[in-house]
Amino acid sequence: MWNYENRLQFPVNIKESNAALAQAIISQYGGPDGEMGASMRYLSQRYATPYREVAGVLTDVGTEELAHLEMVAAIVYQLTKDLSMEEIKKHGFDKYYIDHTLGIWPQAAGGVPFNANQFQSKGDIITDLFEDMAAEQKARTTYDNILRLVRDYPDVYEPIKFLRAREVVHFQRFGEALRITQDKLNSKNYYAFNPGFDTCN
Repeated sequence: MWNYENRLQFPVNIKESNAALAQAIISQYGGPDGEMGASMRYLSQRYATPYREVAGVLTDVGTEELAHLEMVAAIVYQLTKDLSMEEIKKHGFDKYYIDHTLGIWPQAAGGVPFNANQFQSKGDIITDLFEDMAAEQKARTTYDNILRLVRDYPDVYEPIKFLRAREVVHFQRFGEALRITQDKLNSKNYYAFNPGFDTCN
């Protein structure tokens, strides 16, 4: 499926611990619009995709989301690895600490654990691609929110800015995949027999 390079897609070199930022950013690890759900969504959807080039896009983006999951984990780890007990308690990181010490565990910023219900794999390529485009926009919005929080922390801001930019590219790639799919379905007169789908054109 892929060749793995033992390096992050974008460097993460955070010099100062920050429990408050870690608690926010962990949402992009296992939250409702995070990288874990994204990778599982696309790598699951690709099997029912009838067109090879579209399955290729899902595979490409799904595997890149795994690289983003790795980056988010590195950010959270570097923000928490040197926390003192005083900092853990002061910033409300104590509840997480009780269950996971400083291990990386998939949850939303509000503490809700990752759940497979956070991603869809419907088996209908039009439905799945619209789901994927919406998912990329929701992830982009989450990164926008994080960027507002980390503006004064350049070591954190730069990798988050990179991740946000990739969400925009993924949205565009899924838009291209949708156009390819619609062209193929139009050539088969698919919409003539399924008039409810003509709004996709």
